[in-house]
Amino acid sequence: MPSLDVSEQKIQVSTMNPENATKPVTEFILLGFPSLEQKNRILLCILLSLAYTVTLAGNLCIVWAVVRDPRLNCLPMYVLLGNFSFLETCYVTATVPRMISDLATPQGDVISFQGCFLQFYFFFSMGAAECFSLAAMALDRYLAICHPLHYSSFMSQQPCLVLVASCWFLGFLWFIVPIVFISKVPFCGPNILDHFMCDPVLLLATFCIPAPRTKLSCYVLCCLLIFTTFLFILTSYVMVLRAAFRLPEGSGRRKAFSTCTSHLAVVGLFYTSVMATYIIPSAPGSNGKVVTLFYVLVTPLLNPLIYSLRNREMKEALRRTLLGKR
Repeated sequence: MPSLDVSEQKIQVSTMNPENATKPVTEFILLGFPSLEQKNRILLCILLSLAYTVTLAGNLCIVWAVVRDPRLNCLPMYVLLGNFSFLETCYVTATVPRMISDLATPQGDVISFQGCFLQFYFFFSMGAAECFSLAAMALDRYLAICHPLHYSSFMSQQPCLVLVASCWFLGFLWFIVPIVFISKVPFCGPNILDHFMCDPVLLLATFCIPAPRTKLSCYVLCCLLIFTTFLFILTSYVMVLRAAFRLPEGSGRRKAFSTCTSHLAVVGLFYTSVMATYIIPSAPGSNGKVVTLFYVLVTPLLNPLIYSLRNREMKEALRRTLLGKR
């Protein structure tokens, strides 16, 4: 009889043991990509490691350029961009190293109950903080283009830092209630999660008892966060476009568009993938994992390229910083 894959062995043990139907769950099994052959697992592991390294390097270069360059760290737009890039590094670190480790060592795909909830909380809290941060960046562009005479008073150093701190505070506060509700409900299993991370949709399916209020609160808070921030960003840019078209043709209008297109591209990538995962009914099997992988890793990978290629000041600051010039 051919030997079974490690994940297949665990599935058989979990499904054949009748005690698993009522035994409380103390750990979860993350299947990841169980259908991949060993050589394909190694290839995917190398690709993810390379993408993760490039993502960290790109975002941390932007953070370092904003901190080091005096031409950038006095401008709210770049302070907010540096904060967003730092959020991106934390965001990918919450899941990708674990995913790479599971691919490299299939025996290490078991995650404890506490570890699963910590991953869930930090990943979604930093995702929420990113939503608020993107909204704050849209607010900054709205004030700069629609109210340029009052911009310096609205977005001085202190209000800008308060805005950054508020993004972090609201992000880590947003999912506390769902986390508490979910942790209070008993889990019976099966404790197998067909994913590479502790996805709340799969966690809710392992409840021992029906918990419609808990499921509804998770869905409502997720929808409220996504649609509120997305509509705020859209409204801000509608006002920005109206103000930009009133400017005389030339450098003024061109500069207004150039400072907004990078942010809009990032917003489009981020919200499209998040809505496809958590608002629209999720795609089954590996397709759902691919969509999740897109916003977990691909979007943070592209963000530094989008901002550095579209922004002349950022390109010059990166060049000065990397060459060691002040």
